Amino acid sequence: MINGTAKATVAEGKAHAAARLNQHSISLLVNNKPGVLIRIAMVFSRRGYNIDSLVVSPTHNGKFARMNIVASGEIKTLEQIIRQLNKLIDVIHAKDHTGETVVEKELALIKVRCSPDRRTEVLQIAEHFKGQAVDLSESTILIQATGGTEKLDALETMLDKYGIVELVRTGKVIMARGETGT
Repeated sequence: MINGTAKATVAEGKAHAAARLNQHSISLLVNNKPGVLIRIAMVFSRRGYNIDSLVVSPTHNGKFARMNIVASGEIKTLEQIIRQLNKLIDVIHAKDHTGETVVEKELALIKVRCSPDRRTEVLQIAEHFKGQAVDLSESTILIQATGGTEKLDALETMLDKYGIVELVRTGKVIMARGETGT
């Protein structure tokens, strides 16, 4: 028999999984100029689309920047957003990669409460997820890990029982496989 707390946890997990089904991975190549980010964010905002994560970095050619956006919402609205983004002067190209074969990675820094007698356990968990300790104090350990969203979610779940003091995740960095760009 499942108690009320367990039922709530299962329901939250199902809701979280359903929200992921409506997530879309979008990449943009844009001019690397002030004000571009706000104009792009406004396109999403006007359509009621939530941006779940956003990563912006200059390309090899500093005149351009790459944006990777993970956003949640209906596919019809997203199609409108992509069309609007492609009409913006500073957007070279915008594309939804949902359902395509792409490389997606995230970086997580997780500071965990950890007494010296539990350090080995925490380090073994980090090692299992190909993470590494990047800082250590008397009462905490800072783990760095990279990988897909599910992998980092699982690591977070495993470390949660020790007490997560602080957590920072970069959001998805997305690149199409093969020779095609954007």
